[in-house]
Amino acid sequence: MSPQVASRPGGRSARVQAAVHAAVKELLAETDRADLTVPAIAERAQVTPSTIYRRWGDLAALLADVAVERIRPDAPPADTGSAKGDITAWAEQYSEETSSPIGQEMLRDILAARSATANPVRCCELVRRQLDIIAERASQRGEFMPAPETILDRVVAPIVYRTLFDVPPSADQVRSLVGELWAEHARPFER
Repeated sequence: MSPQVASRPGGRSARVQAAVHAAVKELLAETDRADLTVPAIAERAQVTPSTIYRRWGDLAALLADVAVERIRPDAPPADTGSAKGDITAWAEQYSEETSSPIGQEMLRDILAARSATANPVRCCELVRRQLDIIAERASQRGEFMPAPETILDRVVAPIVYRTLFDVPPSADQVRSLVGELWAEHARPFER
C-alpha cells in the first residue's frame, strides 16, 4: 500500500499527521520500541488504526515518515566565513547527529520502509537543500565549492555508510573527507 503522506496542506490532514507524529514521539520516549504498535499510536493520537493504515500503510512507513520529519534541520547551516569551513562544520554536525543512537535508529527507520515510501529521497533532499544554501553563500563570496552532488557522493555517502554498517566516522575522519575533496577539486581553480 502506498502511503498518502501530507496529501493536503493544513486542515484535518495536517492535524492528523501532527497528532500521529506526536504520539509516535511520546510513545518512543515512554516505551520499548518493540512494544510500539499502530493501535497504541492511534489511541494516543485519538484516531482510528484504519486512519494510520490508510495514510501510512504500515508501522515501518509511519516510523520512516516521523524520522524524516525529526531530521529536518531547524536552521540553516552555520556560516563560518568560507565554503570549506561551512561544509566542514555542517558535515561534522551531520555525522554527529546521524551517528548518535537516535540518529542511527532514524536512519534504520527510513531504510526499513524504503520500498513503500519516498522517505529516503525526502531525506536526501533535506541534505541537498543544506548544501545548496552553502553553495549559494560560496557563490556570493566568489569562492570555489565542489558541486553539491559531489559532496553527497564523497562526504555524505561515506558518513552514512560507515554509520549504518561500520563504526561511525570520527570528527577527524569527516574533516579529512572534506579536506581531500577540496584538495582534489580546488587545484584547477587555484592556478
